[in-house]
Amino acid sequence: MRAGRRRLWRWAVTVWAVAVVVGGGLTLWLHDSGEPPEPYGWEETDGPSEPMPDWEDVCPSPGTTVTPQPGATFHLCAYTTTG
Repeated sequence: MRAGRRRLWRWAVTVWAVAVVVGGGLTLWLHDSGEPPEPYGWEETDGPSEPMPDWEDVCPSPGTTVTPQPGATFHLCAYTTTG
């Protein structure tokens, strides 16, 4: 009976060790796959091609209607009133 208990104990320890190794490997593999890929290199730019206009120049005063021009950039202006 003692030999059977020892064999069962060895089997349990072996199964536990294999489970720890497999779990650690899966953890490392899943951790690496969850990250985005590294960039290939830096992109060199000279900065913005045109400076951003002031909002007073882009947004018309409230109540006026602006006709869009082909190729123009679309700006969304929001106004609030107080009082």
